[in-house]
Amino acid sequence: MLDAAISYNRYKFLGYEYLTWLWFVIEKDQDRIRGLGQEPADLEIGNRIVLENKKRDAVESITIKGDDAGLEEGVLALRKGGVVTELNLSYRAADQDWRFTVKAESLHMAGLKCPKTGPVESEEDMEGAVLEKVYLCEKAVQLTHDLFKEFIRLRVSEDWDKKVVPLMRQWMRS
Repeated sequence: MLDAAISYNRYKFLGYEYLTWLWFVIEKDQDRIRGLGQEPADLEIGNRIVLENKKRDAVESITIKGDDAGLEEGVLALRKGGVVTELNLSYRAADQDWRFTVKAESLHMAGLKCPKTGPVESEEDMEGAVLEKVYLCEKAVQLTHDLFKEFIRLRVSEDWDKKVVPLMRQWMRS
């Protein structure tokens, strides 16, 4: 069995590849995202992307922030060998909106903002409100789980090198 530190260093590239793939899929293949869930959903890049580009002994960090920020600098950083380290996402299903950030290094979610629940007017409503909030949080977690599962399925398939990587390179150059 591998030591945790060795495993971490050996496989941490997967988080960077996952977020880069996710950005690509959001831009070029929304049908793949819609096909994962049981209800129609839209996933968009949120208001923040963080990329890193390691050059010799220095690490260049690029942060793109803002609701209407252009992502051209991020794509340019990818072309130069950068990797996505954080990706803020906006998830919409039915008439509800979620916002959260996925971090590549540990694949954890941060800053999850779920849709508002109904008002709590009495103590008896509290349990229902808590269960509704848990359900809403679980929907975002399930989405990220399904996306990562799809990424891993593709990553270990022959299609990764033959189809997906060339399409991603083409997207970065366009």
